[in-house]
Amino acid sequence: MTILDTSVVIDKVKLRKPINEDITVVTLVEYPKIVYYKYFYGGVVFPIKQDFILAHRLQLELLKIGKPQAFSDLLIAAIVVNRDEELITRDQDFKYISDAAKMLGYSMKVKIV
Repeated sequence: MTILDTSVVIDKVKLRKPINEDITVVTLVEYPKIVYYKYFYGGVVFPIKQDFILAHRLQLELLKIGKPQAFSDLLIAAIVVNRDEELITRDQDFKYISDAAKMLGYSMKVKIV
């Protein structure tokens, strides 16, 4: 399955496009109006303990290269990695997070549109 970042969700809503992909709870909080969008058919993915642990590890790697990232993006990335999903985003910072995941031996599928 594919997970959409908040920016992509907002774009789809503005264009009145259906959303069949999943979102994370981060998007649910950042863009609460999604629950009223009648063309949202995806699910909401909630983090588990392992996601927080991976987010922490990613941040440690990012700090080593001087590119710390926002907690919300780290949590989204950890959810995507731990579930072997693909993230679609407009946020270029996910490139740094993907690189950090590689340094830890993980593969993060991210498509920046």
